[in-house]
Amino acid sequence: MRSTIISDTQLDRLEALLDDPVFDEAMRLDEVQGYLCAALAGPVPIPEADWLIEVLGSEAGVATEAGQEAIPLLRCLAEDIRIQLADEEPMILYLYPKSDEEGAPSDYEPWCLAYLHGVDTATEDWFDDLTDEEEVEWLDERLFPLMVLTGEAESAAREHGEAWPEGEEFEELNKQAEEDLARAVSEIFLFWNAKHGVGTIRNEGSKVGRNDSCPCGSGKKFKQCCGKVD
Repeated sequence: MRSTIISDTQLDRLEALLDDPVFDEAMRLDEVQGYLCAALAGPVPIPEADWLIEVLGSEAGVATEAGQEAIPLLRCLAEDIRIQLADEEPMILYLYPKSDEEGAPSDYEPWCLAYLHGVDTATEDWFDDLTDEEEVEWLDERLFPLMVLTGEAESAAREHGEAWPEGEEFEELNKQAEEDLARAVSEIFLFWNAKHGVGTIRNEGSKVGRNDSCPCGSGKKFKQCCGKVD
């Protein structure tokens, strides 16, 4: 079983904080995960100060009491996401149901839109410095599940007069995109890590001592941050 550095209790608290009316346009937890998966990747990862503003909606939101409480939780989440993206197992996606009805299917669209927002707001364009056509094609293929699940692939196809699957064929394409999503974003993350010359990121969360520095980078001891017992 994969070990994590953010607990369910901390995730629940973060989810509640993000829903605080003090924030004008804070992201939901599913959107935060999708966005951070992209923000931590790319030619140049988005700086923490910038992604905190995106997640919490504004600089004013960051400065609120709720924002200040959310920051260390978001740091822990970001580090947990970084570790999961580099893991051999596909990461666990935070997804909300499409409706309140019992048994409603998971809604992938907000997650994917948030990821693509991270791509669009990256410090450097993801494709500008890719001169190898095979790399461009590879990255396009890994982004394709997100384009399918947001409807952007269909819109682009129809705009160019290309045929788009319908009925059972479309359902199968959509199902395949859902199945491929977690692995695709992990592969994208590892692709950019290789470009940066970053070594393998290992999940050492279970080996962090209570008095060691927290791996989220807050500067606090692990027991006072992500390892805090609620």
